[in-house]
Amino acid sequence: MEERHVEIVERKGRGHPDYVIDGASEAVSRELCKHYRKEFGVVLHHNIDKGLLVGGRAHPVFGGGEVIDPMYLVVAGRAMTSFPKNGVDTPVPVGSISLKAIRAFLQETFRFLDVDRHVIIDYRIKQSSMDLVSNFQAGAGMPLSNDTSFGVSYAPLSQTERLVLEAESYLNSRKVKKELPEVGEDIKVMGLRKDSHILLTIAAPQISSLTPDLDHYISVKEEVTGRIKDVATGITKRDVEVCVNTADDLDRSIVYLTVTGTSAEQGDDGNTGRGNRVHGLITPCRPMSLEATAGKNPINHVGKIYNVLARQMAEKVYSEVEGISEVYIKVLSQIGKPIDQPLMTDVQLILSKGVTLHKVRGDVESIVDEGLADVCKISEAIIDGKILLF
Repeated sequence: MEERHVEIVERKGRGHPDYVIDGASEAVSRELCKHYRKEFGVVLHHNIDKGLLVGGRAHPVFGGGEVIDPMYLVVAGRAMTSFPKNGVDTPVPVGSISLKAIRAFLQETFRFLDVDRHVIIDYRIKQSSMDLVSNFQAGAGMPLSNDTSFGVSYAPLSQTERLVLEAESYLNSRKVKKELPEVGEDIKVMGLRKDSHILLTIAAPQISSLTPDLDHYISVKEEVTGRIKDVATGITKRDVEVCVNTADDLDRSIVYLTVTGTSAEQGDDGNTGRGNRVHGLITPCRPMSLEATAGKNPINHVGKIYNVLARQMAEKVYSEVEGISEVYIKVLSQIGKPIDQPLMTDVQLILSKGVTLHKVRGDVESIVDEGLADVCKISEAIIDGKILLF
């Protein structure tokens, strides 16, 4: 990748509408997992991998502003709505679990979004289909694949990819939010590398109530630009150009202000699965899955598990096997088959000069075999929120 002439990388940050709806779907899935396990001793079938965030209407102005029409957020999918307990069919409060999970996620994500006034939260979750429930419960110790799907990932991240990922992470860090509270959460970073030049185009809204005038807005924008250039110096020696809020028209005082910190407040919409892939990036120059990891059950839905598995195996191959420059892994399932027995695991290697495939094959195969044998550990880590999904 580093030798290619052109590289394009994108990151939709924590407050981006697509990230928000991904996060809402995943929050519901995780809370359902915890409830199922607490009440019934086992995680039951569910997939909450559909969702829509419909933008509202707001009127941000220097020093103030208000949300005029609230945003509308709805998650949809399938879940077990009842299950036998002590011989009695016991209902699952899917609705209250979903609403509580989404509210908590939004409150954790945004500092200036009032969940009671600025967003309408809804759900459309129906009973799971019996064929998928039967498949879910049929595995004798090892879950059976919920779908015929594939996961794909690679290692290592390129300098451009690391820079895009860390730029957003930095701007949404607690440190920056404390030092530059004007910077909203809806950070989007687009990286373009042409040979040795990297251009970062960053969308970074400012909180209107904390931005008294145009001069203040400009000073914060310049501060963001300078700080990202400093971040870049720790990642790459390439020339890095940083452009922030390029749609601004300062002569007409048209700038990127928001009341709540997200563009969803005035017309930008979000859809589950349109955001970042399992690396936290959108990488058109790399192979990637279009599967939405958010909201799928972490027990047997390979559209979620195999993307995480591919990333973990690729990172381990790259870090532990000497002589590998890049590794790409694809894992393909077949519905109804044990998740530790994929239909195909394909490993592609770019070797360092002088290294032969014969030298590394055994070590790579051992790592892949170990990853498949331990695939169920991924489920626990996802439920505990310990794994990056988007």
